[in-house]
Amino acid sequence: MTATQAPDPRDTAGPALVELDGVSKYYGNIKALENVSLEVRAGEISCVLGDNGAGKSTLIKIIAGLHRHDAGTFLIEGEETTLANPRDALDRGIATVYQDLAVVPLMPVWRNFFLGSEPTKGSGPFKRLDVRRMRETTRAELLRMGIDLRDVDQPIGTLSGGERQCVAIARAVYFGAKVLVLDEPTAALGVKQSGVVLKYVAAARDAGLGVVLITHNPHHAYLVGDRFVLLKRGAMSGSHTKQDVTLDELTRQMAGGSELDELSHELERAPAPDHLGGRAPGDDAP
Repeated sequence: MTATQAPDPRDTAGPALVELDGVSKYYGNIKALENVSLEVRAGEISCVLGDNGAGKSTLIKIIAGLHRHDAGTFLIEGEETTLANPRDALDRGIATVYQDLAVVPLMPVWRNFFLGSEPTKGSGPFKRLDVRRMRETTRAELLRMGIDLRDVDQPIGTLSGGERQCVAIARAVYFGAKVLVLDEPTAALGVKQSGVVLKYVAAARDAGLGVVLITHNPHHAYLVGDRFVLLKRGAMSGSHTKQDVTLDELTRQMAGGSELDELSHELERAPAPDHLGGRAPGDDAP
């Protein structure tokens, strides 16, 4: 690399931003996660796929600092870590955007953008919110991500689901996230809005973030993903890079693979017995 070349955010020479190695989580006798590994690197999107009950939510909660793992290792930039709480995760650069989005629908977009981290001006009894700065910053940061809202003063509840997801992504980027965890961001969206959200997920990746995309949709994952981890009943059923798996194979594994083939065989229509052909056995022809 010459002195004039910028470093490639996808350079894999250094440690991963987040790495889980053989992580397990138990609730009494219930194995919520068993020996799961995941690698998240700067400038890449790691997709975690699985149906309901596969363990995706438990994995999110461990990365976000809500739950502690019971076995395995959790590393942040090469350092073994146990997160104490979500604030600890945020301080380490891990931002999580949940499917239901923590927004106040009647508040304007700019207020939701800074919710909990509002800048102020003045001091003492004259201390007050810096509304002008918040409006200007929100508008500028959304534009930087390619999001052109008509008015940042409109209530965030008037935005579409896709637009709200995009605001949450831009907020995480602005507040210095290194790792962005997205919980089923396209689950309740139509085709067009899903495409808009995936565009901004890719924009976060191109900004140098490591992205964890949790989804049950292999088509969405394959459009933007670099790595794929498949979960089934709390265990890994597959781990691939984009170079070593096709969309058809990813979809097949997601759907159950050999189990689906077995089910297809069981459901094949068998020839109808003779007695269902129009007369009972033993009946004489008229």
